[in-house]
Amino acid sequence: MKIINYFICLLLCVFLAACSKKQSQNDVSHNSSTTASADVAADAANNEVASDEKLGTKWGDEIGSQVTEVDLKRKSNSPFAETQVQYADKQYQGKPIQGISVAGGKISFTIIDDRGDTIPLYRVGSNYYLAGREGQSYQLHYENNTSKTFEIVTSVDGIDVIDGSAASRSNSGYVLHAHDTLTIEGFRKSADAVASFTFGKPEESYAANSDNGSIDNAGIIGTVVYELEAPEENKKPINKYAPPPNAFPADKD
Repeated sequence: MKIINYFICLLLCVFLAACSKKQSQNDVSHNSSTTASADVAADAANNEVASDEKLGTKWGDEIGSQVTEVDLKRKSNSPFAETQVQYADKQYQGKPIQGISVAGGKISFTIIDDRGDTIPLYRVGSNYYLAGREGQSYQLHYENNTSKTFEIVTSVDGIDVIDGSAASRSNSGYVLHAHDTLTIEGFRKSADAVASFTFGKPEESYAANSDNGSIDNAGIIGTVVYELEAPEENKKPINKYAPPPNAFPADKD
């Protein structure tokens, strides 16, 4: 009798454990469904922009900014990474963040004001939003966290920031060297100056007043990244001093 009771108890424990596991799985599924539904609702709310909340980027004050042309080739015609930010003069929903981690953290992307302070972004899933205000100037700041060299192709309101043409992934971009930073301050006017990015009404935007742009594209900032074949990466640094000791000499870089 004791043996029978023991097996009954054992079966009961197994049954209760299985029920508990199933309930736990149901809870996880329910939580995931709830999170997904919340993201969809937040995205829908963020994309509903009233006419008086819409913004574009206009041709702002002139800023001295010198550039030189270099002849570097892309390792691939396909972008290494891509991201975009929607903006308007509204309170966005989502998780507030200071910047975007591009390509798994290889590049850090932040949007700053003309004083160098970070303008907060909002993330919902893989979508990013920025709350701007009319008359506010901003800059696009990129930081390379690797030993690779990248090309940054950027568009604002569907306009290429370097030559003012219609934005395309195949356009030329700025070079972001290894362990370096790049700040794009505005639409390039010449090799020596740019017109600052400044939020304004969509009808005042550069896109709305350019032969290559459209007011319909106002309110979005795009970034495409390519990896470049940089000669300096292939050269090993020459050390004229004694090298440091190596605890694992059999392992080569």
